[in-house]
Amino acid sequence: MPSAGGPGLLVAVHYRTNLTMRQPAPLFGCSPASVHRVIQRPRPLLAIEPATRPADAMDRLWIVDGTLIPVRDRKTGASLRNYQFSANAQVIIDADTKLVIAGARLAPGTTAYAKAWRDSGLSAACEDVTVPTEGAYIDTGLVVPHRKRPGRALLPGEGEDNAEHRRVWARVEHAVACMKHFKILRDCRQRGVGLHHAVQAVAHLHNLALAT
Repeated sequence: MPSAGGPGLLVAVHYRTNLTMRQPAPLFGCSPASVHRVIQRPRPLLAIEPATRPADAMDRLWIVDGTLIPVRDRKTGASLRNYQFSANAQVIIDADTKLVIAGARLAPGTTAYAKAWRDSGLSAACEDVTVPTEGAYIDTGLVVPHRKRPGRALLPGEGEDNAEHRRVWARVEHAVACMKHFKILRDCRQRGVGLHHAVQAVAHLHNLALAT
C-alpha cells in the first residue's frame, strides 16, 4: 500500500496526471503492481452518478454536450480523419452550478451526437427540464439554436434567442474544459468498462472541486 497520502491521493494523482503505474510508485513508496491494485479497486466507487436530480429540477437549466476523448481501446473508440481513436462522451451539466448531473457510457467517436444522445438513455433524467444544446442535436427533443433557411434570414427575435443561447452554451464549454484538466481525458489508456469509470470519476472529482 502507498505510504504517503493514502490510496485516495494516489487515485486522484493518476486521473489528474495520467502517469503510468511505474512513474508514481517511487513517490508513494510502493511497487508498480501495488499502484495498479490501488487504482483499480476504488475506481468503481468513484464512478457513481456525479450528482443526483435535485427536487427543483423543473426550475433548473441543464445543458447537454458531447466531447471526444482520445482512447487506446479500439473496441470502444473509432478512428477519425486524423487516424486517432476517440470515443464520444455525452454529459449533462447544470448551467448555474456547472456541476455534472450525469454521464453516459462512451460511444465510438464517429457516432453522431444526436444518435449518441438517443442511445445514451440520459433523456429520462431530463424530463420536465429545459435542456438547451448545440445544433448537432436536431430532432432529439432538446432546445437547439435557430437555423437560417436557404435564401431566408432569421425571423424577428430568433437572432436574440441565438445570442442568449450562445451565452448559456459558454458555461458548458467552460465546464468540459475544466474536466479536461484531468489529463486522463486527453489520452485515456483504460479499456472496456474502465473508460466509463474514468469519465465518471473525473466528473465526480470535478464536482468535488466545485463544492470546496
